[in-house]
Amino acid sequence: MARNKPTAGIEIKVHSRHGEHEVQPAAARSRPSGTSPTEFGQYRPFKKWVPWLVPVFVVANSVMFTISMYVNDCPKNSASCVGRFLGRFSFQPLKENPLLGPSSSTLEKMGALEVDKVVYGHQPWRLISCLWLHAGVFHILANMLSLIFIGIRLEQEFGFVRIGMLYIVSGFGGSLMSALFIQSGISVGASGALFGLLGGMLSELLTNWTIYANKLAALLTLLFIIVINLAVGVLPHVDNFAHIGGFISGFLLGFVFLVRPQFGWVSQRNAPRGNRSTSKSKYKPYQYVLWVVSLVLLIAGFAVGLVFLFRGENMNDRCSWCHYLSCIPTSKWSCNSQKFSCETSQLGNQLNMTCLSNGRRGSYSLTNSSSSEAEQICSQLCS
Repeated sequence: MARNKPTAGIEIKVHSRHGEHEVQPAAARSRPSGTSPTEFGQYRPFKKWVPWLVPVFVVANSVMFTISMYVNDCPKNSASCVGRFLGRFSFQPLKENPLLGPSSSTLEKMGALEVDKVVYGHQPWRLISCLWLHAGVFHILANMLSLIFIGIRLEQEFGFVRIGMLYIVSGFGGSLMSALFIQSGISVGASGALFGLLGGMLSELLTNWTIYANKLAALLTLLFIIVINLAVGVLPHVDNFAHIGGFISGFLLGFVFLVRPQFGWVSQRNAPRGNRSTSKSKYKPYQYVLWVVSLVLLIAGFAVGLVFLFRGENMNDRCSWCHYLSCIPTSKWSCNSQKFSCETSQLGNQLNMTCLSNGRRGSYSLTNSSSSEAEQICSQLCS
C-alpha cells in the first residue's frame, strides 16, 4: 500500500489487523508561526508514547494459557491426548477441542464466562476474567497477533492509560452482551476487547476528522476491515455477540478517550509566547457533543444490560431474530449449541454411559473418578 510521507514529519496512522493506511493532518502543510525551518523539522504536535502495556497484555494472556494447560493435565483426565509427549501440557482430543487447548471444564474452573455462575452463583468477576483465557493455541495466536498489530500503534498515539481503559471496558461490554444473548455453554477470549480497539479506531477517525487528509480512503479501508471481521462471526462456535458488544463499547469510548485537540490550538500552544493567541478553542463543538452523548449512552447501556442480566433475562426472548447476528444456519452447519446430557452408572472404575440425545451407549474404564473426565466422555459419546 502506498504511503504518503508528511511534509512536516507528522504522522497520524490508522492501523488494522490486516494492514495499515497512513494519512497526514491537512493542517500539517502550514508552518507554525515563529518557528525556523530547523525547528519546524522537529515539530511534533502530539506526543508519541513508548508502548509497554500492550506487550504486558500479550504476556499476561500467554501466561494464563500456560497455567490453564498445566491445570488441565490431559493425561490424568483423558484417555487420549494430542501431543502426549508434552506431559501435563498436552492438549485435549481434537474431537473435544479442535483448537488445541484445555477442556471446557478446566476453562470453567479458571474463570470462563458462564451465565448461570454469573447470575445465580454470584460471580460477576467472570465478565472480566474470561478476557484472559483462550480455548486453544490457534485461538490465542490469532488474538495476540491482532492485539500486537492494532494495540501497539494505538498505545503509541494515545498512551497506556486510555488504551488500557479502552481495552478492558470494551472487553467487559463484549462479555455483557454475550451473557445476555448466549446463555448456554461457556465463552472465553479477548476478541471483544480487540473489537473494542477497532471500534475506537473508527470513532477516533470520525471525531478527529478535520486533522486527517485522505479521509474517505481511511474511512472506507477501516470499515471494510470491520465488516469482514464481523462477518466471520456468523460462523458456528464463534461468539459474535462478544464481538458486537465490544465494538459498540469501543466505538462509544473512542469519542471519550481518543479525542484530539484542534491542530490550530496545538500550533498556538507550541508557538513562541509573543505569537500566542487565545482565538482557538481546544476542541470543536461537535467533539464536546459526541463526548457527552457517547458517555451517556455507554453508562446507560451498561446499567440496563446489568439489570437485565441479573434479573435472569434472555434477550433472545425480546429479539426473535438477534440470534442470526451470531450464527446463520446453512446446509453445511448447524447453529445449535446445546449441552450434552448422559445417563451413567458406575461399578468401581467401570463406567457405563448412555447419551440421552442420540441413544448411543458405551462402557469405559476410568483412570480417576473425576467429574471432568465423565463430562469429556459424555461429550465424545454424544458428538
